[in-house]
Amino acid sequence: MRRPGFALAAFGVAAAVELVAVAADVSVLQWIAKPLLAPLLIWYLMSRGHRDGTAIALGFATAGDIILLFPGRLAFLVGMACFLGTQVSLLATFLRQGRPRAVAVLAYAVLWAGLNAVLWPDLGALRAPILGYSLALAAMACAATGVSARIGLGGAVFLVSDLLIGAGAAGLDLPGRDVVVMATYAAALALIATGWASRAPSAVPVPEPAA
Repeated sequence: MRRPGFALAAFGVAAAVELVAVAADVSVLQWIAKPLLAPLLIWYLMSRGHRDGTAIALGFATAGDIILLFPGRLAFLVGMACFLGTQVSLLATFLRQGRPRAVAVLAYAVLWAGLNAVLWPDLGALRAPILGYSLALAAMACAATGVSARIGLGGAVFLVSDLLIGAGAAGLDLPGRDVVVMATYAAALALIATGWASRAPSAVPVPEPAA
């Protein structure tokens, strides 16, 4: 049964539970709520007729969300690889819909270079992985501006969320950072999914019956 409104409301509840769980450091609730976020938006998109790269991107995000619940550098790197799949899927999907303006390309290129220059000295062994991942992230956020204002905002908020994670990896921890990371991540997913759902699903050619 198609119920996009119910799926979106369930996402809102799961996001709220996750934020409370992060703020209160209740790991059991985090294991329940966080893995539901992206799948609920996949359900929402599919109920709106979207079975495309955005849903695939959310599938990668689901895997990344689960893996990042485990502690340690290996889990961090594998989770980052999953989210690299998210960014590449979104990038390819967005570029099929339009091209960003030159000013957006320049702005995100300068932002990417500047932020990496600031964080680089303190990233240690994570320098190369974060450099590559952040390039895909910035490219996705830039490409999002060529689709719609809502999706462009979602891409920018996604970048802010992951920037805070990168800052933490560089030892720049801020009060309430984990809550802000999760709030901006959930907001980014919601903005991208709802923005994409407002577009007509791509037409799929129907093969003619054999003679």
